[in-house]
Amino acid sequence: MTTRARLHLHVFAPVLTSDDGRPLAAVEGMERALPGLRLAWRVSDSGRPVALPQRAAWLAESVADGEFGLLCNGDESYPVTMDGRHESAISSPGGEPLLLVHAKLPQDEPVVAAAVDMLENVAEGVRARWGVVAPGPVRLVIAEQTGPKSGGPERPPHGLPMLKLPWNIRSPTVPRYLGWINYWSAAAAEALGFPDPSRDAELLGRARRTASGGWVVSLTEAPLELDKPAHLEALKRAYERFPEIGGRSEL
Repeated sequence: MTTRARLHLHVFAPVLTSDDGRPLAAVEGMERALPGLRLAWRVSDSGRPVALPQRAAWLAESVADGEFGLLCNGDESYPVTMDGRHESAISSPGGEPLLLVHAKLPQDEPVVAAAVDMLENVAEGVRARWGVVAPGPVRLVIAEQTGPKSGGPERPPHGLPMLKLPWNIRSPTVPRYLGWINYWSAAAAEALGFPDPSRDAELLGRARRTASGGWVVSLTEAPLELDKPAHLEALKRAYERFPEIGGRSEL
């Protein structure tokens, strides 16, 4: 595995409010999951790490903009980053603005081993509706699945289903897409009809319940690689099982 391979974590949650402690909860959740990680630097306009001795205060101040700034681990040879972005109502499902928390990490053995805990900790910390962890190449495929868009391919790659653009999906509770590891809040799981013991035995073998009543579900043991037939079939089966994902069951 080259150092250029990356895992991406995305979780979608209600928008930030004043005096909102969820950004700090997300950051500390990442640190608990990955021993030795410390996200105590901000990233300057020139892309260099700048130490944050008062991280909690810096995060609290940034909440006023409905976002939180780009944090990193201060190691340019092994970069780990996290930020929180405001997604406007006009571009979000159901016309409801959202907080998108995004983290990017090297896809190496320690990170892969901690990925389930990372997703659970961050998602529960920000009270997310849903979220995923996915390798970089899978993120590119998700972008190709999402449409229609001018100049895009007529059909998604690998025989995967087309997913609606976010603003064409009715509910912010329903996931827009699948990743390698998936977080579904209790409300999202209910919307998907998960778990159904008669249909979800395979997924339940790689799933666990969270403290809030949500679920963390891995589609495969190792990170998804869509050039592996078994991995691609696992992803296709999951999309077939959950037609609600990506707004595909909506009229």
